[in-house]
Amino acid sequence: MTLPPILSCWAVSAPGAEALTAAELQALGVVPGVREPGGVAFEASAEQLADALLWLRTAVRVTVRLGSFSARTFAELERHAKGIAWAAIIPKGGAVHFRVTSKKSKLYHEDGIAERLERAVLAAVPDVRAVRAPSAAEELEDDVTKLPPVMRIVVRVHRDEVTLSADAAGGLLHRRGWRRDVAKAPMRETLAATLLLASGWTPEEPLLDPLCGSGTIIIEAALMARRMAPGRARRFAAEVWPGLPTGIWKEARQRAASRELPVAAVALLGTDRDAGAIESSQRNAERAGVADDVEFVRATLSQLPHDDGTGWVVTNPPYGARLGERNALRDLYASLGQMIVDRRPGWHLAMIGADRMLEGHLGIPLREVLRTTNGGLPVHVVVTA
Repeated sequence: MTLPPILSCWAVSAPGAEALTAAELQALGVVPGVREPGGVAFEASAEQLADALLWLRTAVRVTVRLGSFSARTFAELERHAKGIAWAAIIPKGGAVHFRVTSKKSKLYHEDGIAERLERAVLAAVPDVRAVRAPSAAEELEDDVTKLPPVMRIVVRVHRDEVTLSADAAGGLLHRRGWRRDVAKAPMRETLAATLLLASGWTPEEPLLDPLCGSGTIIIEAALMARRMAPGRARRFAAEVWPGLPTGIWKEARQRAASRELPVAAVALLGTDRDAGAIESSQRNAERAGVADDVEFVRATLSQLPHDDGTGWVVTNPPYGARLGERNALRDLYASLGQMIVDRRPGWHLAMIGADRMLEGHLGIPLREVLRTTNGGLPVHVVVTA
């Protein structure tokens, strides 16, 4: 059983990043459709789906619509479920997990919905097994450099309308496959990409992260500067979908490899006062394939050298809700601002912020360019005004 030549897809984005995700799709030659809070709809061929999974930097997940129908009883649900092309998504001998949410519907029992859908799959695909949470989540979020062992189906029931979508990625897309060493309070790779793309920084300009932690911002910047696909080091659930041509994945990776530049053309520097953070950053850069394009140095803000040129300071400083009381962070923000004013006077600043009081201690005029969340906490991207 095969999937249709044009797939109805949905790129899940962090709140506020939908426009960036739409622009990324457009750069891939995919015309983005409806843009709503939380994501962007788009139609794609199998080849375009493979490209999207490899290249989207700001998307959290990509799903493919399997079907949509009305159901007010379990009998209706089971009847419609029999018409879904399960064998095109779930391989023989594979496993499936249904992630169900139901709101304002007659079918409100989420476990019951999952059970009926599991029956339909078991009848359609030989030797398949159904996996229930929480063990399913553990298997799905395992090592993303390997093919995921469980196919996730996202089920949304709202006002008796049932929508079934297959998760084409498997593990969340922020998991690039290279970040295994993390510092305290790490930021997700997708948030780092959102910060970089929203800031106005371009890969032709030097970049400094003076609070680099595990190196996420610098490594994401290096991938952009080298034109390297963020998903190059990982595998995707859709690679084992029986309904897609198997050759598209090799071809997509070959296309991606042909676009890569041999070196980054700019200086990309990460510093941190913690020696363990620097060691983690270096190991992560090696796994990402950009160790020769970045530099990580143990240094405090007061130790950074003077630079009369131009460039960008892009960083994710701690804020009170994350690493301690905000009063203890005033000196850090003041030192960061003073470093930029005194030693990088021609440089722009872009950062994730969550506390305008702390941002005021920078002593630098700022403007907001994007609002989003980090670990459920409202944050925003601010840049030099």
